[in-house]
Amino acid sequence: MQHRIIVLGAGYTGAIAAGRLAKRLRREDVAITLVNAEPDFVERVRMHQLAAGQDLRPRPFGEMFAGTAVELKLAKVTGIDVDRRTVAVRAADGTEELAYDTLVYALGSGWNDQGVPGTAEHAHEIAGRPGALRLRERLAGLDAGRPVVVVGGGLTGLEAATEIAEARPDLDVALAARGRLGDWLSPRGRRHLHKVFGRLGITVHEHAAVTGVGGDSIATADGTSIPAAVTVWTTGFAVHPIAKATTLQVTGTGQIMVDRTMRSLSHPDVYAVGDAAMAVGPADKPLRMSCASGTPMAWQAADAIAARLTGGKLPKVPLRYFNQCISLGRKEGLIQYVTADDRAVSAALTGRLAAVYKELVCKGAAWAVANPTVGLPARRRRIVREPAQAGTAVEASA
Repeated sequence: MQHRIIVLGAGYTGAIAAGRLAKRLRREDVAITLVNAEPDFVERVRMHQLAAGQDLRPRPFGEMFAGTAVELKLAKVTGIDVDRRTVAVRAADGTEELAYDTLVYALGSGWNDQGVPGTAEHAHEIAGRPGALRLRERLAGLDAGRPVVVVGGGLTGLEAATEIAEARPDLDVALAARGRLGDWLSPRGRRHLHKVFGRLGITVHEHAAVTGVGGDSIATADGTSIPAAVTVWTTGFAVHPIAKATTLQVTGTGQIMVDRTMRSLSHPDVYAVGDAAMAVGPADKPLRMSCASGTPMAWQAADAIAARLTGGKLPKVPLRYFNQCISLGRKEGLIQYVTADDRAVSAALTGRLAAVYKELVCKGAAWAVANPTVGLPARRRRIVREPAQAGTAVEASA
């Protein structure tokens, strides 16, 4: 009887975890099912490019996982019963219940309207492909001189504003930030950011907390009305609500509480990776929602699952940061070097070289999804205990 591993979600973290597990474990010992609603991989870090009119290379999962032990199931997850160890899904041919011995939860996150009135009705989001395509269509039909306002001064907001301004210099692009522009960056990073924004003609509204979104403007806390034929909302992410509806231990925002191997604190047969998990890094600081966090989390979870099933050593690789990579259009970039716990240091790479660096990072992230097992030993290990005992952890000595 095979040990049944189900991975929910095939973004960066879910796809990497599934492929890595297939390399770590013997095919005759495990059945690995990757559940995803779409048949191809979405490069989420490029959604601002898609929205600005660029075409992205298709990456079908059928090609990525050809010849591996990973079985792709095209379906939408509708519910999870972690006490019965089942997942309810809806596919084109109807509904189904899947049973698991080990679950990897990687359903990720979507956009977060922060409860601001009018946002859901009037704003556009680029947290996923459908939203990016809707924004793409709206921008393509926009006449020259029309105002576009990007709300949110984080990484996604910076990339969206610069990408749109570079692709459509005929539009009046602005960015509304709650604080100062790039206030978390080093002085060198902030100077370069202001320089690029000035060159692209992007108007910056600092200390502008948005309190309402209308069809042709946004309102800020100080009573200012900013014209906006199109509002792009990039104020953070909200996790998929399914985990919060289960008996899993979650945070107030619905992230699954995990240990340093990405294992659920309440249900030892469940692992969570990426935006869906509340994991901590250096100085016990929560990891931010990002591809930079999700990829090593996926490695950690897959290696821990394989170790517990085969009696191997648990991974003890620290999850840390090295830099923040920001594209500022296709010709400019900013690489802000950071401490292990994600605080900016003085060093920063800017300009064309930084843009090339960022592009290599994006390509590398997609390559890691298609090649999650590179660098792992070719020999797969045999499971050393009965699958019926899958819910019980076997802690290997370090």
